[in-house]
Amino acid sequence: MAKGKWLLLACVLTLIACKSQYMVKGSSNVDELEGKMLTLKVYVDGEMRSIDSTRVVHGRFSFGGSMDSTMLANVFMGNISLRPIVLEEGEVNLSIGETQQTATGTPLNDTLSGFIQRKTQLDAQMAELPHLESQMIMDGIDEDEILYELRKQSKQLTTENDRLIVHFIRNNYNNVLGPGIFMILTSSLPYPILTPQIEEIITNATPYFLGHPYVKKYIEEAEKRNEE
Repeated sequence: MAKGKWLLLACVLTLIACKSQYMVKGSSNVDELEGKMLTLKVYVDGEMRSIDSTRVVHGRFSFGGSMDSTMLANVFMGNISLRPIVLEEGEVNLSIGETQQTATGTPLNDTLSGFIQRKTQLDAQMAELPHLESQMIMDGIDEDEILYELRKQSKQLTTENDRLIVHFIRNNYNNVLGPGIFMILTSSLPYPILTPQIEEIITNATPYFLGHPYVKKYIEEAEKRNEE
């Protein structure tokens, strides 16, 4: 009996040892976040579930715990998503500012930060087009010329944005970033649909990507809708 107990204890210790640890150390200079509760959520069984929470005190906060595998999570304040981060071994440094949020310190978070930074730049350029239109009007430029230039720049930015997303997901088919960004991309759609961009993403996708619960369910529902 004693030998059996020791074997059971050894098995339990082995399982514990197999779990990885994640640590997120955060800072914020946003006054509205001071004293607020932040929640760390991951996608499980078709929904976002909270796995940790913390309060911002003097601009500092932290998350930490164990995990069975690398996961993509989102930091929420109430129902507002502040920033996606990757929970992986190592220490993640999360900074939340008025105009920029960064999460660095681990390989996948560094990769994700680079993508978000570039997409933020493209979004900012798109947002500047109305200001460009106003400036061109004040400069007395012909209306047809203004319309032509704005359409050209809008098309260029949209194309670059679409390519950025497609290439990023394809380059990360086999880790949590691919399915995670796909989830964020499709969450803005009213219902599952296979747009040309999504069809480009899933063409030649790897089994890991296509087997992700969210991706698999999305494709099945979109294909079913096409058959109706």
